[in-house]
Amino acid sequence: MGRGHLGWGLLVGLIVLRAVLISQQPFTPASGDPVGLLAQGNRGGSDEVQLQGRLLADPRPSPDGDHCRAQIQWPVGRSELIFSPCPQPTLQQGWHLQVRGRLLRPGPAPHPLLSGVAERLQRQHVATQLRVQEWTLLRRPPTPVADLRRLLAQRLMQAAGPERGGVLAALVLGSAVVPLPADLREAFRSAGLSHALAASGFHLSVLLGAVLPLARPLPRLPRLLLACSAMGLFLLLAGPQPSVLRAVLMAAIALAALESGRRGRPGAILAVSVVVLLLLRPRWLAALGFQFSVVATAALVFSAGTLQQGWQQHLPSWCRSWLAPALAVPLAACLWTLPLQLLHFGVVPSYALLVNLLAAPLLTPLTLGAMLLALVAVLLPPLLGLLLPPLAGLAGLLVLLVRSVAALPMAQWQLGRPAPLLVLLLALGLVGLLLPRRRRDQHRMAAALLAVACSMHLVALQADQLLLVHQGSRDLLVARHRGRSALVATHADAFSCHQGRKLAQGLGVQRFDWALLLDPLAPDPPQCWSSLAGFVLASADGSLPFRPGQRLESDGLRAEPLAMVSRGVQLTVGHRHWLLLPDRQDLWAWRDQRPGRWRFDGVWLGFAPRTHEQQWVERQGLPQVWISGETRHRWPSHWRASGASGSLQQVLG
Repeated sequence: MGRGHLGWGLLVGLIVLRAVLISQQPFTPASGDPVGLLAQGNRGGSDEVQLQGRLLADPRPSPDGDHCRAQIQWPVGRSELIFSPCPQPTLQQGWHLQVRGRLLRPGPAPHPLLSGVAERLQRQHVATQLRVQEWTLLRRPPTPVADLRRLLAQRLMQAAGPERGGVLAALVLGSAVVPLPADLREAFRSAGLSHALAASGFHLSVLLGAVLPLARPLPRLPRLLLACSAMGLFLLLAGPQPSVLRAVLMAAIALAALESGRRGRPGAILAVSVVVLLLLRPRWLAALGFQFSVVATAALVFSAGTLQQGWQQHLPSWCRSWLAPALAVPLAACLWTLPLQLLHFGVVPSYALLVNLLAAPLLTPLTLGAMLLALVAVLLPPLLGLLLPPLAGLAGLLVLLVRSVAALPMAQWQLGRPAPLLVLLLALGLVGLLLPRRRRDQHRMAAALLAVACSMHLVALQADQLLLVHQGSRDLLVARHRGRSALVATHADAFSCHQGRKLAQGLGVQRFDWALLLDPLAPDPPQCWSSLAGFVLASADGSLPFRPGQRLESDGLRAEPLAMVSRGVQLTVGHRHWLLLPDRQDLWAWRDQRPGRWRFDGVWLGFAPRTHEQQWVERQGLPQVWISGETRHRWPSHWRASGASGSLQQVLG
């Protein structure tokens, strides 16, 4: 028996190792992919191309509504189409198009904390984007499944409104195929309830929980056919997503074990399902949906029961029977998925346990009712108006709960994204504490791992740092001192603010002390900047944001103007002094100010200096020189360039 377990363990380990190696390999387009039409290393685009293909999804509008995106399948390879404005009439999944436009190779993210278009598309095996200038509809082949999904979503959203109807549709189809309002998606994410709208094992369990009792009196074959039909319908509507396939496979294995008279062990069923999926699709190991689905299911299998017993020992007798399981399930899922949450987002929903506890009485009747409404919407549309009001009211109550929690202070606790090694230590520590074993040495080791991971991450958050992120013509500089942070941006547009917000989230910055916008044509600080920083200083009508004698200061962070006619800034981080020179005129202003009067620890140049400018800067004896952009010059060892899209970082001891 021991050798058998060892053999199975080695087999599982080899399959997981294979999945790890394959998932870490970059996606290589096949021969004939449109990426071959681009010049090597060219990210700006190529000459116009004209191609024919089949839409893989309905075009989805961007949050600001100025363009739409959709993937298209060519004879070889895929691309992401960008329509600006969105196509009218609306195109649909499965339609064959001829498109003409400019082919692009998306550039990588300038910093690991900023997820780029290239990384997103690579996970979907897409190497190019195409900005559509003209399109022609060639053919409309029948697409019954896509039409059914679209019909369900449209009828529910038309009858109950975009928010309540969208929630009801997502409970049946999953949020991946339902056009929910962007702010509602963000509210569910901030409240820690986004998993409720993602097609998963919970929705399948609700469906089977209603079907199996009805099928119990039937003979075995009709009973199996009814259960398999329910699972097949769920898979058909939600689509072959990793989390959906994992749930369906687990349910099928459990059903087979039950019908054969055996008692399947949930842990073994989960392991078999994961191994089978990784054997067939090893790259799914890197998919966030797969990771969260597997880890959350493992939490319920291995820890929910132990936590429930613990709650029952401490809760009053009048509520322990229902409150203990209601607390144990979301607590186990939250704790087990915490390392993934920090690794990928650096943010923890502070009220996730509370909102899951409050939403639990709503989700089961809502999910079952939404599935019933979907059936009625297809077969008996006139009855939809009669059955919809009570469920629409419950959906509105869920939306109200989510929006209220998402609006609370510190709804998202920005802890920052720890180093992968610290995430591994955190995961091992949490698993050691949550597994149902009672050995003291195990708990001591787990507590020690947690203490080490938390301490090292706290030290990293408290360190003095200067970070430069360069992307296109935009630059963001983040200064950090003992847990406080400030931001300097050369552009005040919405994209720069969005990137600044993502940096804050990844760095564990709840809010910048202040933000200095050096854009000479900056508008009044929009709401985005105001919510990002405690104080925003920007130019007005082309004037400089501040003048000599003025300064922007918080504890350990200070910015002062260089000269009367310059956008140059003297930045102080703790005891370190840096000079920020966005353009060439600022370098001249520094030269005219007799630079020997100040001693700087480094200088940032927002441009590539010419030879004589480089020589002059070199004579100043600066320990560090940073340059934004890509350059072919051979710089001294203490000169560093960010590249066309990249970042530079310095720990200021």
